[in-house]
Amino acid sequence: MTIGRAPFRMETERLVLRDWMPEDREPFLRHTNTPAVMRWLGGVLDDEKAGAMLDRLEAYRRDHGFTFWIVERKADNGPLAGEILGFCGLKRANLVPGPIGDFELGWRLRQDAWGHGFAREAAVAAMGAAFDHVAAPHVIALTVLENTASWGLMLRLGMERREDLDFKAEGDAAWAKDIAAWSITRQQWEDRL
Repeated sequence: MTIGRAPFRMETERLVLRDWMPEDREPFLRHTNTPAVMRWLGGVLDDEKAGAMLDRLEAYRRDHGFTFWIVERKADNGPLAGEILGFCGLKRANLVPGPIGDFELGWRLRQDAWGHGFAREAAVAAMGAAFDHVAAPHVIALTVLENTASWGLMLRLGMERREDLDFKAEGDAAWAKDIAAWSITRQQWEDRL
């Protein structure tokens, strides 16, 4: 696995996390830009906002060497074999006035991928990359407080609730009234291994 300027690819037992390719945009949006998936993310995006979001993901890769990578199911006989499931990875937190610059873990998976443990598997791999390859001192994850499924995963990952980092988003994300934060330090992560 390489994080930086070389193409990124990391495999887990059932998944591949990798850099985006142009042909990933359409199936990603078809499966994840839905009312169920976008419920806690400001709602379904119009074409302009969807394109801008995907462009931001590429900019994170260009500017920092990592992004929220494509999550693809390995082409085996398991559920959704060979399909793009969504994204999971790292970026530098950039929601104003939140913890700008922190390493942020994030994920978004299509609805028919929920309940199979894919999000946890991908998030564990991405968090390992944060600590092992980009020397993150800690990693945060953000969600709206009402999104119990998301923060439930954060707790299963060993993250702690960080009310001191909570904020009300501004600008384009102002729809998110209460952004709640969780975090885990490198030492806490290593203690879990």
